[in-house]
Amino acid sequence: MTLVAAALVAAVLIFAIVRPRGLPEIVAALPAAGLALVLGLVTIADAWEQVLELLPTVVFLAFILILAHLAGALGVFEWIASVMSRTAKGNPHRLLTSVFVAAAITTAVLSLDATVVLLTPAVIGAARSLRMSARPHSYASAHLSNSASTLLPVSNLTNLLAFTATGLTFVHFAALMALPWLVTILIEFAVFWFFFRKDLRDTEEVPAPEPVGAPTVALSVLGATLLGFAVAGFFHVEPFWVAAVGSIALAVPALKDGYTVPTRLLRAADLKFCGFVLLLGVVVEGVTSGPIGEWLSGILPTTPSFLGLLATAAIAAVAANVVNNLPATLMLLAAFGPSAPLGLLLAMVIGVNLGPNLTYVGSLAIMLWRRVGADNEEPAALGTFTVLGVITTPLTIVGAVAALWVSLRL
Repeated sequence: MTLVAAALVAAVLIFAIVRPRGLPEIVAALPAAGLALVLGLVTIADAWEQVLELLPTVVFLAFILILAHLAGALGVFEWIASVMSRTAKGNPHRLLTSVFVAAAITTAVLSLDATVVLLTPAVIGAARSLRMSARPHSYASAHLSNSASTLLPVSNLTNLLAFTATGLTFVHFAALMALPWLVTILIEFAVFWFFFRKDLRDTEEVPAPEPVGAPTVALSVLGATLLGFAVAGFFHVEPFWVAAVGSIALAVPALKDGYTVPTRLLRAADLKFCGFVLLLGVVVEGVTSGPIGEWLSGILPTTPSFLGLLATAAIAAVAANVVNNLPATLMLLAAFGPSAPLGLLLAMVIGVNLGPNLTYVGSLAIMLWRRVGADNEEPAALGTFTVLGVITTPLTIVGAVAALWVSLRL
C-alpha cells in the first residue's frame, strides 16, 4: 500500500508539472485524494484533520494572491519597473542590483508567487527598454522567488506550514531568519554577477523612460498590511485575516476607479489551485502515515547542532526536488512530530525554500516562472537553470544554515 500511496503523490505532481492541455492541477488531485480514501490509505478522520490544519494557510494564499493582483492593477509593479529603469542609468550591473532589491522585498512581503507572476514581466520589460539582455534579470526573479522567501512567515506557504509548529511570533520568526535571508541574497548576487558577466556588459546608453508616479495608496496599504502581520502575531490572529483586510482596503479604490473587476479578483484568488493544495495534503497523508514517514523520522537529526541543522536542510532540499517543496514540507513536519527543536524546523524551512533552485520541479513557483518567461518571449533554458542551481544551491544552503546557527545563539 505504501507503493500505491507514493504512486498517487507522484502522479499528482507529474500532472501538476506537465499540465496536459493546460488542465488545472486539481483535475489530478481530486481523484487521487478520492482513491486514497477508498483504498484506506487515509481515513476520513485523518483527511478531515489535514484539511482543517491546512485551511488557514490556503485561505491566506487566496487573499495574498488577490492582494498581489490588486497591487499590480493599481500600478505598483509598473512603478517598480520605472524606478529600476531610471536608477540603472544604462548600467546592467545597476539594473541587476535593483532587480535583486525589488525581488527580495516583493517575495518577502507579497510572497514568491507575486515575484514570479507580476514582477518577472516588469523586470523583463525594464531590461528591454534599456536594450539590455533580460536573461540575468529574469533568472534573478526566479531564484529570489525561492531564496528570498525565508524571511517572513507569509513569504511562502512552506513558511506558514512550519510557522505554526515553531510556536514563534511573527516578529521572532523574522528576527531569526533575517541573517540567513541576507546571507543567501548576497551569495546569490555574487554568483549572478560572475555567472552572467557576459550578459552584464555595458550597452549603448538609451534615454531613461519617463518616470511613473508612485501609487501611494497601494504602497501605504501594503505597508500597513505588513505591519498588521507583525502585530497580529502578538494577539494570536491568523495571518489570513490581515491579508483579507488589506485586500478589501485595496479592492475598494481599485473597483471604484475601474482598475479591476470582481471576476478578475475571483480569478486572481485561483480557487482551483487552493483546492489542489488541500487535496494534495490528503494525498501526501497516505505517505507520511506509512513506512516512508517512519523512515524519514529515523533519519532526521534530533539535536540542533550545526551539523544537525545542515543535515536537516540538506534532507529538506533533496525532498523538495524529489516531491516538490510543498508536499516535502508536509512530510517532514509529520516526520518531526510535535516536539521538534526550533532550530531544526527553521533549517527545514531553509532546505525546502532554497533547494528548489536546483531543478525545475522543486517548487510550483519555478513552474509558474517558466510559463511567465515563455509568455514574455524570454524562455528558460534547462542547461542554464541547472548549472546556475548547482552552483548557488549548496552555497546558499551552507551559508544560510551557518547564519541560522549564529542567529539561534544571539
